[in-house]
Amino acid sequence: MEKTLPDFSLEREAFARGLSVVAGVDEVGRGPLAGPVTAAAVILDPGNIPDGIDDCKNLTPARREALSDEIHDTARVSVAHASVNEIDRLNILQAAHLAMRRALRGLGLTPDLALIDGNMVPRNITCTARCVIGGDGKSLSVAAASIVAKVCRDRIMVDLAQQFPGYGWETNNGYGSKRHMEALRNLGPTPHHRRSFRPVHNILYQEKSVSS
Repeated sequence: MEKTLPDFSLEREAFARGLSVVAGVDEVGRGPLAGPVTAAAVILDPGNIPDGIDDCKNLTPARREALSDEIHDTARVSVAHASVNEIDRLNILQAAHLAMRRALRGLGLTPDLALIDGNMVPRNITCTARCVIGGDGKSLSVAAASIVAKVCRDRIMVDLAQQFPGYGWETNNGYGSKRHMEALRNLGPTPHHRRSFRPVHNILYQEKSVSS
């Protein structure tokens, strides 16, 4: 079956109902063992949408980088994060929702509608919101947000990889790859590891058991 690309139909439906400002919201980084969770909110200019926007997972790193630059140049964009400490304190779902709320607030205006990727609208969002399951494959605004969030978070992990070499974050982005897991066992957790995530928690528990 031929793959369908995201389009602007959800946004046009909102415009037809009299709404004028529609933001797409998505987050990346729920699954990694290290680093923040990152969200982006994007309001595309209907008359100037970059070509080739798609779910960030379907794009090469080079294409994501180029599209992220184009989106920043043509759209209103806000990127926000929830820290490792917030992830450990709140849980990853609530931290992802916190990053989404921060991204929306960072737009500098209140959208008439926020299209949220996923099956849950974060609590305490200050605008009307609609969740869209698989939104990054359906809505150009959500797909644009996925690209911007992914590029931003990947750059953060490359920077952290230079500060904490050996874990392979420049390529695995904090996910539990074989190299990352070996380094976690051999080098131990860093301040950027999510201690509430089981693989990190288990290694910390083993360290405490050995030292006690």
